[in-house]
Amino acid sequence: MSRNDAILGAVALLLVVFSLVVSLVIPRRDPGFPGRNLKVFALVAVLLVIAMLASVEVLGAEHEDEEGGEAAETDTGGGETGAGEGGDGEAGGDPAAGEEIFASAGCGNCHALEEAGTTATVGPNLDESTVDQAAAAEQITNGGGGMPAFSGQLSEEQIQDVAAFVVASQG
Repeated sequence: MSRNDAILGAVALLLVVFSLVVSLVIPRRDPGFPGRNLKVFALVAVLLVIAMLASVEVLGAEHEDEEGGEAAETDTGGGETGAGEGGDGEAGGDPAAGEEIFASAGCGNCHALEEAGTTATVGPNLDESTVDQAAAAEQITNGGGGMPAFSGQLSEEQIQDVAAFVVASQG
């Protein structure tokens, strides 16, 4: 557990304890709560919420950067980069996730791809394809040539994953 995680946990615990005490404990002892102290109560509550949001924003962002750095070091071709960002046409994406999406989106109903176990002949045989990932993502996103656009059905990340799977599976 990192220092940032400990600070986030402490701020969250403080907010939760405050919430429980002012909603369960104090009203039983003082039914008129907050009464004349409404402004102080509201100020403390707002400050605690702001402190929690600020902690998550500052410390959580550092935590994401740390995780992103670790992922970039261990990633062997995945990631969440957008189409066209790679210098050689590769744009990232997770081929393993792409394989699942390829199957669930029904891509195999039209395309032959040995890696996916499909032999359809409606669309191009992807085993014979030499398309790069940016072009594959573009085709999946916008469709064309009889293929429907998947931009409304799949997220950008899912499209990148399918494109990564197709490119990684090319014969």
